[in-house]
Amino acid sequence: MTAPIAAPARAVSDPRGILKQNREFLDFFWDIAKPDQETRLGATENLLKYLRASEKEDELKYTLKRLIEGLAATRESARPGFSLALAQVGISNGSCCASHKIILTWSSKLLRNAAFGNFFGALALFQSGRLAKVTLLQSLAEHRAHLKDLPRKTLVDILSEIPEAVFEDVLFSALQADLTSAFSTPEQLHLLLVGIQKFPAVLKPEKLKKLLGSSTIVTSENVPRLLEVLKTAAKSEKKDKTLPTVALDLLRVSVKEGAFELFWKEAVENGLLQDKSGPCSYMCYRLLGNALPLLSLDQLRVLLRGEVIRHYGNHVVSLPDRFKFAPEMERYVGSFLENCADPEKQLAVVIGFSTLTNQGCPAVPSFWKVVRYLQPAVVLRYVDWLKSMFLSPDLDSCVDFTTSRQQKNQENVIGTQRRVDQLRKWIINRLVSLVENPDVKKEEDFVMDVARFCFFHAFFETKKPTPEIPETESLPSVPQTEASRLVIASLFFSLLQHLNSLPVLGDSEEADVLRKKHIHGVTRDGNLWLYHIVQYVIVLLSHQKHVKAVTPFTAEQRAAWDRMLESVEALQKKEKKSHSMEVAAFQHLLLLLGIHLFKTPAECVDLLNDLQNCMERVFDKKSKKKKAAADDEEPEWVEVIVEILLSLLAQPSLLIRRVSKSVFARICPHMTKRALQLILDVSEVCLGRDEEESADSSDGDGSEEEEAGERDSEDEDENEKVDEIFRKQLMTVLQAGNALVSDSDEEVDDETMMSLDKNLSALFAEQQKRVQAKKDEKEKLRKEKILRRDFKIKVLDLVEVFLMKQPENPLVFGIIEPLLMVIEQSMSSDSDKQEQDYLRKTANIFTNHLCRAKQYCKTLGPLREELHVLLEGLVKRACKQNDSSVALYCFSASLYLFRVLRGNTASEPSPISARSKKKLKSSEGLNAQAGQDATVDSLDLKRVTAIYEEALRGFLTKRRSSLTGAMFLDLFNRFPIMCKQLIDTVVESITSGARQHQQAQACVLLQKALKTREFKLSLTEAEWEELIRESTNQIMESLKSVNVFKVKVDQEKVIKCLELLSCIIKMVTEQKLSVDLGELHGWLQALSQHEGFGRSPRLDDIYWNVMKLLGVTYVSLASRPAWLSFAAHTLVPVVSGPSLGEASRPGPCPLGVHAGCPRSTRTRTRTHTHIIAAALEAHGGSNRLHSGPGPALTRDVLCIQREALLPLLRAQKV
Repeated sequence: MTAPIAAPARAVSDPRGILKQNREFLDFFWDIAKPDQETRLGATENLLKYLRASEKEDELKYTLKRLIEGLAATRESARPGFSLALAQVGISNGSCCASHKIILTWSSKLLRNAAFGNFFGALALFQSGRLAKVTLLQSLAEHRAHLKDLPRKTLVDILSEIPEAVFEDVLFSALQADLTSAFSTPEQLHLLLVGIQKFPAVLKPEKLKKLLGSSTIVTSENVPRLLEVLKTAAKSEKKDKTLPTVALDLLRVSVKEGAFELFWKEAVENGLLQDKSGPCSYMCYRLLGNALPLLSLDQLRVLLRGEVIRHYGNHVVSLPDRFKFAPEMERYVGSFLENCADPEKQLAVVIGFSTLTNQGCPAVPSFWKVVRYLQPAVVLRYVDWLKSMFLSPDLDSCVDFTTSRQQKNQENVIGTQRRVDQLRKWIINRLVSLVENPDVKKEEDFVMDVARFCFFHAFFETKKPTPEIPETESLPSVPQTEASRLVIASLFFSLLQHLNSLPVLGDSEEADVLRKKHIHGVTRDGNLWLYHIVQYVIVLLSHQKHVKAVTPFTAEQRAAWDRMLESVEALQKKEKKSHSMEVAAFQHLLLLLGIHLFKTPAECVDLLNDLQNCMERVFDKKSKKKKAAADDEEPEWVEVIVEILLSLLAQPSLLIRRVSKSVFARICPHMTKRALQLILDVSEVCLGRDEEESADSSDGDGSEEEEAGERDSEDEDENEKVDEIFRKQLMTVLQAGNALVSDSDEEVDDETMMSLDKNLSALFAEQQKRVQAKKDEKEKLRKEKILRRDFKIKVLDLVEVFLMKQPENPLVFGIIEPLLMVIEQSMSSDSDKQEQDYLRKTANIFTNHLCRAKQYCKTLGPLREELHVLLEGLVKRACKQNDSSVALYCFSASLYLFRVLRGNTASEPSPISARSKKKLKSSEGLNAQAGQDATVDSLDLKRVTAIYEEALRGFLTKRRSSLTGAMFLDLFNRFPIMCKQLIDTVVESITSGARQHQQAQACVLLQKALKTREFKLSLTEAEWEELIRESTNQIMESLKSVNVFKVKVDQEKVIKCLELLSCIIKMVTEQKLSVDLGELHGWLQALSQHEGFGRSPRLDDIYWNVMKLLGVTYVSLASRPAWLSFAAHTLVPVVSGPSLGEASRPGPCPLGVHAGCPRSTRTRTRTHTHIIAAALEAHGGSNRLHSGPGPALTRDVLCIQREALLPLLRAQKV
């Protein structure tokens, strides 16, 4: 809100009189200069209202003077405010002449402020509607060091806003000099270009002829001068990463004049592009991007086949990522496609960039975000173009380039076939990306068309065209290679993976219903995408006269395929009758394995046979009856399914991995113990193999780093001892050649030497082969180990799915031990990144999906005893660990079993909500609950108490333990019932703990128990009071044992004891317990006198918090009276020194109470200061010393005080 306007002040002869009479008038100018825009606008509005109401000439003159002076303010936020106010005052009043004169004759001491003042003054004149002094902006253009190009830009803004008549009558004559020299600087050319575009009726060709000598801007004669201006503009804005506006306007004018081809060819391609400097090249790229929406279809095609786009492609491929222009070009193309309504232009641009190739491979990525702006009809036409380009690669239509590095290395220059393969690979990638891009609008027919095209050209080829198979209508002009087909097959299965999780497409009601049910991977009719692709394969296999498979089926494979189709058809009929999970799971697996017959036929045949046999046992009633009567030796159907899933997971396919998880989630309710064990055995078998390999590698030779660093000594690194066989063979060869004869006079003939050399070469070649064979074997083992680890990680997916889908299944308890074994093994071994990922995933599953599961098994039955044994084993296992992190997993598992055995009671927090407080019942209900806790559900409380008590006692009494206090805090937090069972052990360990750390942890556990409401309600008042009393005594006994603070653990122990003591004192005070705390004061005072007490600020703070609870107030240094500092400085040497003469010696403060003393000294002597203060007040010294040192503080007074304080100070060791 704006301030109210005061009444007009009377006229006075000078501005000072005005200010004296009306303070509010001055406040307007203060508010105009404030940073807040709303405040500035409000002040300007109020000032105008005031001037209109006042109509005093003196006030108006002062206002103009003050506003003009404010234009040169050093605060940059003030200048716009003063400029706006001046403009509004000029509009409202006819005093512009005076303001003109003031601005022109004003001189400043600071050139920069003067320049800005004149600049904002010119803006004010323009905003007020006065353009007569526009030459001021032209003169300010000379101050580029301060204003840069602000005056020129302001002139351009003025031209953009004024009407044509004003430009012709007022500004044209003032700007004629700039317009005539338009080819001199970018600013002057920009001014002309803006005028041509804004006022074409004024700047007609005839007038341009008089100004420039030519009736148009872009002519062959003007191109050299335009080129120099563009180069100057490019180099002046090289850091702005934007196209200079003069270049953009010149581009627009060239299109308007019909001279775009001349401008682009001569000025850009033959001019800027040949400069080969970064700024000029980037200007060319930006001109290319900005030209897209300005050109016609034919001009676009010329543009996208020119040298600029070729140069751009070379730039994208050659330079590192941080210098690439691709993201900016992508924004240009995306903006064009988004705002272009012409489908022909959209298609031309996307094809133009798709044909920019580096040796056949397009320079733009296959997954290009800009395609989301294509119209649906354009997408279909673009797909048709991609398919035709795949079948008949037209390399001549591509703007192909070769980088300088490729030209230098002739080996990198590839042939035509390789270029075609690269182009086809990119095209298939682009087709798949169009389907996978969620922003591209598509229908089911479009998706199926792409899938059919990919599948056909991956596994089939055309013999004769037929209209029933559209993919056969066009034959490839260049035959496909085997490598090309492998790539297409891989991309096809990648597409299948996406289709498996694709939401239902279309706008029909059926599609909406399926989307609301979150059903993925199906079409509108409810069938899987895999099913439709299989139907297409059936059509292909039935037209053997027209198509043939690249790798035809054998008789066995064809039989497996036909049997798979029969099984799918049978399942389709069953699914119509009953929508069971088993039917969907089997159908999905059958279709997946059927498609994979074309990729890995040998493996899939056996898997299909097993799956079909399993399916028959599940759905055939007769088979079920026979099975019931037969022995149990034959595995259950779910076990066969699990074995098939494990076999599929061994294949490196993300699609198979996801489908396997989906299928397994559907059969989880039918899992048996043997089926789950098949999954868990994978980890155990792999662990055993990894242990053997790690043992072998530990017996091996030098590390890989040594082998890489010492190439000349590879043989020595490979073998620690010389191969005896090789030594014997070498000796035999040398003896045969008489090379070991000691007589040096005996010469060996040439033939013998040649034979010896030949034998030695053969021997060493054989040895080298043996060494290489060992290396190959090691590399093979390393790769196998990597594959096993990858397989283990995939199998963990199944464990995770089972724990998520079946948390209440009793089989969950069988997963605890195997997962712990994996964690222990991985923690104890030197692991690489892959092994760490495996460990991290195992630990995450164990912690989040098992130990912290929100649901758990509630019907234990005969498992009660087994779970108690397992819980006891887990706690003992945690105690025996060498690594506390592994012990934590064991202890967490025991808490999970505790929760399962105890059941879901009202007072029990959830595993995660142990950290979040829930609403508790009334105290009566909790007391009744506490009385029944010993018999809750399946928990044997005495047995479990003995287990945890033994663990707790071991943690607190042994010097080394893998357990931590946080584990028992978690136990107390999640199960308050255990506080009462273990509290005696905790209390006695405050003094009997093995070390200071254990005693401190006992304090922490006791404090946690005392703060637990359920624990307090489980005790009677007498028991509670006795516990508080015993806890206090234990704390005092523990503190008495502290004599010195030498190490950090001493401080830790005392801090924890004092924190517990603070909690107890508060409870005693609030609950009014009959516990004597009188002895605490003396013991705590004695504690503060020990050596090293003041070294820890935290200890000092908690100490004084406890003292405050006991009634002792700490006087801070800031609030300490001056007499106390004087007394501390003077009195202590008197009472502690051998003679009174020492009191007059200069020196530092003996108690450290002055601000200049070290912190440690001040901390240690706080107690001493309080003692002195208390003694002085007791002897009446405070009244005499309060005003500081003076006549009252005489030698006699000091002697008196010395006699009174000496016993107390000596007792406190001051």
